[in-house]
Amino acid sequence: MKGAKRAVKIAATVSLVLVTVFLVFLIAVLIRTYTFNPAGEQAAGSPDSRGVTLTANFSQAERRQLLHAFKGALRIPTVVRNATDFNISALEEFRDYLPQVFPTVFSSNVVHHEIIANYSHLFTVRGSNDSLKPYILIAHLDVVPVVEEEWEVPPFSAEEQNGYLYGRGTLDDKLSVMGILQGLEFLLKRDYKPCRSFYIGIGHDEEVGGNSGARNIARVLQSRGVKLSFLLDEGSAILDGIIPGLEKHAAVIATSEKGYATISLSVTTATGHSSMPPKESSIGILAAAVSKLENNPMPRMFGQGPERGLFEHLSSQLNFPLNVVMANLWLFAPLVSRMMEKKPSTNSLVRTTTAVTEFHAGIKANVIAPSARATVNFRLHPVHTLDELLYQIQSIISDERVKIEVLGFFPSLPMSSYDDNSFGYQVIRATIGNVFPEVAVTPGLCVASTDTRHYQNLTRELYRFVPMILKQKDLSRIHGVNERISTRNYEEIVQFYFYLMQNSDFWSLPIPHSASHDL
Repeated sequence: MKGAKRAVKIAATVSLVLVTVFLVFLIAVLIRTYTFNPAGEQAAGSPDSRGVTLTANFSQAERRQLLHAFKGALRIPTVVRNATDFNISALEEFRDYLPQVFPTVFSSNVVHHEIIANYSHLFTVRGSNDSLKPYILIAHLDVVPVVEEEWEVPPFSAEEQNGYLYGRGTLDDKLSVMGILQGLEFLLKRDYKPCRSFYIGIGHDEEVGGNSGARNIARVLQSRGVKLSFLLDEGSAILDGIIPGLEKHAAVIATSEKGYATISLSVTTATGHSSMPPKESSIGILAAAVSKLENNPMPRMFGQGPERGLFEHLSSQLNFPLNVVMANLWLFAPLVSRMMEKKPSTNSLVRTTTAVTEFHAGIKANVIAPSARATVNFRLHPVHTLDELLYQIQSIISDERVKIEVLGFFPSLPMSSYDDNSFGYQVIRATIGNVFPEVAVTPGLCVASTDTRHYQNLTRELYRFVPMILKQKDLSRIHGVNERISTRNYEEIVQFYFYLMQNSDFWSLPIPHSASHDL
């Protein structure tokens, strides 16, 4: 009897201890949720007490002008298919078009224009204060090919429908090319005198690696001893309704980007007549290997790279219980990654992605294929190494008959700073606040590849952001069918660059607003 009472007492004590531990744990989680303030989580503010001197109140004539110039650029089919297949006549037409629509830029005594590698452009905008380290804005004028019959409108018509401009390049990346130069054109027409020097680099082959355009622009600057305070390129955007639980738009400034590895898988077997087929063919063996890769994704790595900062910075903006989850990724990262992997748009943040992009096999309908080859493109999570990837590919396929070969590889780029002392990040953040005051701003990860990697010797502060507003349905338009942007959003992009050039002139960091305005 006494033993039974003692057992009950011990059980009650243990239960009390467990409940107490749970409550303490719960309180700690909630305290972190509602007091969590990641680095760089200050309000955008303005660059300093002098603020922006010229406002982007564009006249009706200027609005017509900026759309006219953009439409003309979209109509030039600057398509690049591979490293040796360019639409040369279109690149030359684009070169001649720019001075027509930006006469002030090309005639200004503070702007020097150069042609690099035959078709790329480098603009040097000279500031009045040589002690200030310059920055660079980069973009690319080349576009990927199109399948015209799949489009609702001709892809190089720049047709306007219901407030949208349609055309290849509206999202990737002529909006940046034209937006940057248009913003500078409008500033110069208002007698803008830059204080800090800056550069504008426009490549012509970004879609195939930028090995001619961006690489040579960077080489020219490096040969002149140029060191940059920061770089801003394409690669991220303002997301509308894409992040679950976030009611407002999120402007994601990508501080790093995924690397990539292009892998060739090949199988060679004996050939022969199809009337006497072997048990397994080269096509069958390779198809099985590819199927294994698609059915066995790379391991989850969510929370180990720069993608963590995105959700931590947005945690205070999310609805309950997502705010609790995202503020405590040290605990909930495995749960979040399982949720995110269900959609392609968020699965790309969770892991190294696997995409089978090419499959070549067969020579005739009645001949056993002597060989088969597939190309698989992996976009590497920032903490995933090439050696680890190759080991995992080999383990998944587990067939020595499949030859694995690396065709191309670029590692993920180091993460750029985004704390309160990061000049480039804070200037970009402040400029977003000038044009989109209600948008939440956060650091993040670019899941695609850009040509910013060619500029790594010039600055460590590489950022990727264009303020194009993307809904879930718009993501497939990039490199896809019916690419478009609203005319209103393009005007906002011009305003963004108009303010960015002015904000970058001031050498003190943005002054944060009061705590009540913090994002």
